[in-house]
Amino acid sequence: MERTFLMIKPDGVQRGLIGEIVSRFERKGLKLVAAKFMVVSRELAETHYAEHQGKSFYEPLLNFITAGPVFAMVWQGDNVIALTRAMIGKTDAVDALPGTIRSDFAVHTNLNLIHGSDSPESAAREIANFFTPEQLVEYEHTVQRWI
Repeated sequence: MERTFLMIKPDGVQRGLIGEIVSRFERKGLKLVAAKFMVVSRELAETHYAEHQGKSFYEPLLNFITAGPVFAMVWQGDNVIALTRAMIGKTDAVDALPGTIRSDFAVHTNLNLIHGSDSPESAAREIANFFTPEQLVEYEHTVQRWI
């Protein structure tokens, strides 16, 4: 089973979309193994977005992600990284396919509601940045046999 890191960003939290977004992943049959409602510190934001350091949008990105609470999550399932990224949609809401989270709810690229890991390597790194191993809950997800 593959794991991924997803984070509902401050705009998604402020717009009251946590339940709507989480329910989409639940209805897909994915397994939630960790969740945390939190404010991202500047230090954690710098670690999370380290690959963007030096780019023109780096500082605005840090300011945005630290501006309010986020809902950080770890999801598990077969092909969970590819599936969740397809459900999230392209970064630019204009390019996101109808029915995706960003197409349905986002208007601007810089206010695109949710982050999702793009590879197994980034998922492992991002999960470790936000959660300790003890915070990842192991349990039988009985619906898995039906998916």
